[in-house]
Amino acid sequence: QLQLVESGGGLVQAGGSLRLSCAASGRTFSDYAMGWFRQAPGKEQEFVSAISWGGDTTHYADSVKGRFTISRDNAKNTVYLEMNSLKTEDTAEYFCAAAGPGHGNGWYGLLGNDYDYRGRGTQVTVSV
Repeated sequence: QLQLVESGGGLVQAGGSLRLSCAASGRTFSDYAMGWFRQAPGKEQEFVSAISWGGDTTHYADSVKGRFTISRDNAKNTVYLEMNSLKTEDTAEYFCAAAGPGHGNGWYGLLGNDYDYRGRGTQVTVSV
């Protein structure tokens, strides 16, 4: 089993920044493509960003493109989501997910069902 633990959420004013972290343990982290998803109350889960296992390929939802940056440090078994210029509509529970092993280099998933493991999440609240 791969365990995922998110951290870094909190309350921030609109225009502010947060950096989320997702620490993995239990399996070889570098074998897994990673994704970030979010879910706001009363809304469906939404894809935010993804990164291939080698870190060469990234993808972003249009709603966060240019504001969020995903990265990973395989030596630290951690994936990050740097969030800048936050908006009130970014308020949600954010969770990371892992897919693999076995995907080709450059692969990433866009759907929750593409992933095999998911963390419990960290709350991000953006106030006006």
